[in-house]
Amino acid sequence: MMNYQQPDVSGHFGVYGGSFVSETLTHAINELKAAYVRYQHDPEFIAEFKSELAHFVGRPSPIYHAARMSREMGGAQIFLKREDLNHTGAHKINNTIGQAMLAKRMGKTRIIAETGAGQHGVATATICARYGLECVVYMGSEDVKRQSPNVYRMKLLGATVIPVESGSKTLKDALNEAMRDWVANVDNTFYIIGTVAGPHPYPMMVRDFQSVIGEECLTQMPEMFKSLQMAEQQPDAVLACVGGGSNAMGIFYPYIGHSNTRLIGVEAAGEGMDSGKHSCSLQLGSPGVLHGNRTYILQDDNGQITETHSISAGLDYPGVGPEHAFLKDIGRAEYVGITDKEALAAFHYLCRTEGIIPALESSHAVAYAMQLAKTMRADQSILVNLSGRGDKDIGTVADLSNGEFFCRPSCQGQSVKGGSISEQPIKVYS
Repeated sequence: MMNYQQPDVSGHFGVYGGSFVSETLTHAINELKAAYVRYQHDPEFIAEFKSELAHFVGRPSPIYHAARMSREMGGAQIFLKREDLNHTGAHKINNTIGQAMLAKRMGKTRIIAETGAGQHGVATATICARYGLECVVYMGSEDVKRQSPNVYRMKLLGATVIPVESGSKTLKDALNEAMRDWVANVDNTFYIIGTVAGPHPYPMMVRDFQSVIGEECLTQMPEMFKSLQMAEQQPDAVLACVGGGSNAMGIFYPYIGHSNTRLIGVEAAGEGMDSGKHSCSLQLGSPGVLHGNRTYILQDDNGQITETHSISAGLDYPGVGPEHAFLKDIGRAEYVGITDKEALAAFHYLCRTEGIIPALESSHAVAYAMQLAKTMRADQSILVNLSGRGDKDIGTVADLSNGEFFCRPSCQGQSVKGGSISEQPIKVYS
């Protein structure tokens, strides 16, 4: 078991992290740090948080053995941590509850948030409705178009959704606008950041709230192995998609000390790693400062942020949480890329093979699990954080699939090649 204690008192993960904010926000950040230090170990706060997770969110989320997928891959046993079964349909609610509880204790009456795929926006709107807080969500106008069901859900829950027309009109720009709002309204406003990025204490705080995912897995996996008469206690590999990186850090963090478990983050390779249209900050980026912290970012030779691309709005971000940057540099976690095409195929495959409709973000991790499993033995195991459900992506999938879907490999003698389904789709509507 390795001794891992990050970040340091100033919020640095090695050379990453920190707090790079304007003077206007310094007081708000210091106020937040003081509040988190006060409440993070407070028995009453912890008890309320656990109660909300159990009775409002529905935790613990189950772990599911994807038996048919494992059999068809012909290698490692694949398990899915079902965060898609949480109330609101993703892991995001774990963090928004924790931050909203802080906001209440700090006397803040107005909540702002940024969102890409809309799941963080929905989770924030949900908890604001529960606690009677004003809610404003910033969302890139391109994401508003491709995630219209979640936009409507946020409005149903009472949130004001503000489309952002600047820049690439995606998650990066939504975060920019939310930061500007915070600067102008620091007295009554609490900014609920949805990922493990931003200035300290956000990367640490969001990780801590999301680590309930991995903590549950540590308890659940031995029971899963026992029921399958497998000798293992913990998985050989833990996989999660990585945009900003909150679902990945949520499952990775409790496993960092388990050196026999590989931690693998799956970035959005978009149209290909060499295409210039991807979101692979950790693999193709370089250190720089973005949204208040130092981390790996996608930038040109002049330090300007470059545009990103992903089939999934939640992974379409030019940076990543600073703890991921640190884990990469020390070699504790590894990061790989999955293309739009591979993620879409994995989406269809999981639907047709296990009866689970995953988020396109999560489909990236599923796609890599399919590839990795074929290189492993049947007595080995892979745990995938299925971070969200795919209801929000149905329109996008229908458009990108051209009215077609992929059968299970067994349904027409198709074979699984390289972890994805051979492309012989069967048209079901046009």
